[in-house]
Amino acid sequence: MGGPAVTPSVEVIQAHYGSLPLEERLSGTVRAENQVIIYPDIAAPIMQVAAENGDYVRQGDALVYLKDTVFREQLRQAEASLQISQAEAKRTEATLRELRARLERTRQLAEKQFQSAQELETLQAQVDGAEATHEQALGRIAQAEATVEEQREALRRTVIRAPISGYVGQRSAEVGMRVDTGTRVFIIGNFNTVRIQVAITEAMIGRIQVGHTALVTSENLGDQAIQAKVSRISPFLEESSYSAEAEIDVPNADGLLRPGMFVTVDVLYGESEQATLVPVSTLYENPETGRMGVYVASSIGSEMLMEEPETYDAENPPLLSEPTPMTFQLVEVLAEGRGMAGVTGVQPGDWVVTVGQNLLSGAGKDRVEARVRPIPWERVASLQELQDQDLLRQFMEKQQRLAREAFAQEAAESTAAEESAPSTRTAGDTQ
Repeated sequence: MGGPAVTPSVEVIQAHYGSLPLEERLSGTVRAENQVIIYPDIAAPIMQVAAENGDYVRQGDALVYLKDTVFREQLRQAEASLQISQAEAKRTEATLRELRARLERTRQLAEKQFQSAQELETLQAQVDGAEATHEQALGRIAQAEATVEEQREALRRTVIRAPISGYVGQRSAEVGMRVDTGTRVFIIGNFNTVRIQVAITEAMIGRIQVGHTALVTSENLGDQAIQAKVSRISPFLEESSYSAEAEIDVPNADGLLRPGMFVTVDVLYGESEQATLVPVSTLYENPETGRMGVYVASSIGSEMLMEEPETYDAENPPLLSEPTPMTFQLVEVLAEGRGMAGVTGVQPGDWVVTVGQNLLSGAGKDRVEARVRPIPWERVASLQELQDQDLLRQFMEKQQRLAREAFAQEAAESTAAEESAPSTRTAGDTQ
C-alpha cells in the first residue's frame, strides 16, 4: 500500500496592475554601414596580397598587386606612339610656318604687280593643305595621349585599392591565382555604424513606424541590449513573403556587432491599456482540458498573509507555506510583450503560480492544494531570459531539491511517530 500523497511545492508571484509595453520580436541580420565587395577591374595573375582578414585599411590603401608586365609594355608602346605623333606634328607645324611665310611674301609682291595671281592662288592652296595635315597631326597626338592615359589607368588597376576606409574580410585572393572582373577578392566595411535588416509583415506595418525604439540582443552580447531606432521602412512589400524590409542603424563604436551576425530585435511600439499584469510564465494550458488560465492561491491574503519579497537569494530562498488551496482560473490575454501579459480573469494582488503548474494539473481537478514560495518579479524576469535548456535544467534541479526536502521531512515525521509509539504502549501496559 502506498504512502500518503506528497503535497506539491510551487512558486507564486503577485499580479500587478498597469500598462504593458507593446512590442514585436523580429529576427535581423547585421550589415556594415557601407559594405563593399571588392572585384578586380582587369584580368591578371596575383603577384602580392597586401592585406589580411581583419586588417583596418584606409581609403586608397593597396590590397592586392596584380602582374603588370603586359600593361607596362603596352604603356611603353603607347608613350612611344605619342612621341612619334608629337614629332610628326612638329614637322607639319614647321612646313605650315614656311608656307605661310612664302604666302605672305607672294601676297605683298602680287599687290605691287611683281607676282602673278596664279602663283598666289597656288601658294594659298599649299597653305590650306599644310593646315589640314597639321590638324591631322594634332588629332593623332590627342589620340595617342588618350591611349597613353588608358594604358596608365590599366596599369594603375593592377593595384587593387580600398574604395573606402574599413575592415577587410572574406579574403579569397592568393598569390599566383588568376583573377578577372568576376572574381571576388575581399569584402570591406565600416563597423562604426552597422545596419540591421529585418522583415516586417503586412500585419505589423500599421503598428511599427520609423522612430520606434528597437532593442537589439544576441547570444554574443550576453545580457547586454543595444538600444536604437527604426531608421527606415521600405514602402514596398515582397510578393513572395508579403513583408517589407526595415533598417535599423546602430552605433557600433565598440565593434560588438559584426556583419553577418544573427540578432533578435524587439521593436517597442506603444503601451497597452491598464490591465492586470502577470509574467507569461504563469500562463498555462491545461493538457486535460485545453483551457488557458493560471493557478491562483486563493487563500493568500484572506486566510494566509504573504508579502512579495524584494530580492531573491537562491541559497536562502523564502520559506514554503503550509498547504493552501490552488484554483485554476481561466484568463483572456489582452496583450503580451517584454515577458509580461495583460489578462482578464484575475485581479491585481492575486498570487499566481509561475513555476510548477504541471504538478497541479496532474490531479485531474481545478482545485488542489500546494505549498507555495513567493518570489519577486525580478526573479521571474531573469528566469524567462534564460535559454530553454538552461531553464529546464534549473527547473529539474529545483524539483529534485524540493523532492529531497519533502522526503527528508516525511522521514523525520515518520521517525518522530515511531519514537512516540513505544512510550504510549508502555504506559498502557503499566496501567
